[in-house]
Amino acid sequence: MEDLIFYDRLQFAFTITFHYIFPQLTMGLSLIIVYFKWQYLRKNVEKYNDAAKFFMKIFAINFTMGVVTGIPMEFQFGTNWAKFSELTGGIIGQTLAMEGLFSFFLESSFLVLFIFGEKLMSKKMHFLMAFLVFFGSWASGLFIIATNAWMQHPVGYEILDNGKYVLTNFSALFNNPWLLPAFLHNQMASLVTSSFVVASIGAFYLLRKQQIEYGKLFLKTGVIFGFISSILVAFPTGDWNAKNVIKYQPATFAAMEGVFETEKDGAEIILIGQPNMVEKKLDNKIAIPKVLSFLTYKNWDAEIKGMNEFKEEELPTNIPMLYYSYHIMVGLGTIFIG
Repeated sequence: MEDLIFYDRLQFAFTITFHYIFPQLTMGLSLIIVYFKWQYLRKNVEKYNDAAKFFMKIFAINFTMGVVTGIPMEFQFGTNWAKFSELTGGIIGQTLAMEGLFSFFLESSFLVLFIFGEKLMSKKMHFLMAFLVFFGSWASGLFIIATNAWMQHPVGYEILDNGKYVLTNFSALFNNPWLLPAFLHNQMASLVTSSFVVASIGAFYLLRKQQIEYGKLFLKTGVIFGFISSILVAFPTGDWNAKNVIKYQPATFAAMEGVFETEKDGAEIILIGQPNMVEKKLDNKIAIPKVLSFLTYKNWDAEIKGMNEFKEEELPTNIPMLYYSYHIMVGLGTIFIG
């Protein structure tokens, strides 16, 4: 049974990871396109409008790929997690349906109007089309992350006698304390991705000595957006997320930070180390004393609970994978800022 669950998770992880390559680019790119259109309105310089139209074509390709790769992901809720879908479908089905009904159709409709309708509308109206594409793509992200936020921290529900979960408070779904920090963190990360794409296209043009004016514009815009969003991914959105994890999922926090034993007089933050699950410790670690306590509680001597405080069933099933994934993410974020 455990092997079946592992392969179900592996398949779903591959599907959702491949799918997310495309939405993360479209969500970030939509904001940069709005920026180009806004600059065109302000300065009436054609290169900004050309830039917006150029990247909207890239947006459209990735949007299409996101739709195509998203369909099998939706199917796997039924094929891989049928019982979960049966019991919680009354809740997560609502947010997934809203994502498709509102955000997808909003995004796709105004995308078509932006690409094919420029000659039929004023500059301000064309800017509005770009903004509505941006709004639709970010609303799509909000509904999806609202679903995940409920899975991480369920609120506003009750369990019926037949075991099914029903939503008793719709507003609680979107006032979930897990939702806003996760959404903002995700959107800033999406902006990092799209900024790198914009900057890399600009760098390509400059290296090839082609379209020099546009190359400079793309590179400058990508670097500025990338630098700002890289900072915002870490602070405040990443910091806010970490505090949510220690508040609502302290066992997960201990696992991702590599805290095996409770540290009562200030916890060190691990820079490098390998989890040793046999001896319940970190091998070859490099750490900075007390920094984890300060970042978490703004107190150098605050206690951080270790994994020894929790039952086996309360801990994540694959602690090394969580630990390495988290530290690679933090390391990459630090490099991006640098």
